[in-house]
Amino acid sequence: METTRQNKVCRLIQKELSEIFLLQTKSMNGVLVSVSTVRISPDMSIVRAYLSVFPSNRAEEIVKNINDNAKSIRYELGTRVRHQLRIIPELKFFVDDSLDYVERIDELLKK
Repeated sequence: METTRQNKVCRLIQKELSEIFLLQTKSMNGVLVSVSTVRISPDMSIVRAYLSVFPSNRAEEIVKNINDNAKSIRYELGTRVRHQLRIIPELKFFVDDSLDYVERIDELLKK
């Protein structure tokens, strides 16, 4: 169960990461990255961000690239939230395939 503070920090990080990815993906035509869920550890040192990527066939490649550049993203996040958070958490990104899962279930139910 997450505390109220964890929920507030998760919402703040999700909003700021969404803006960062929006600015970074403007130069990449045909790619859309959105932050669907953010989870933070109880000591607020590690963030697990789940990304929804369009097109979904390039999701693994894009998330791997984002994880390789996590330090620069963390720095950018730190400059944006430095007045709200004392310690900027370590970032880990994962593919959120829940939409693909829902689509697959719909296909199976239609048969």
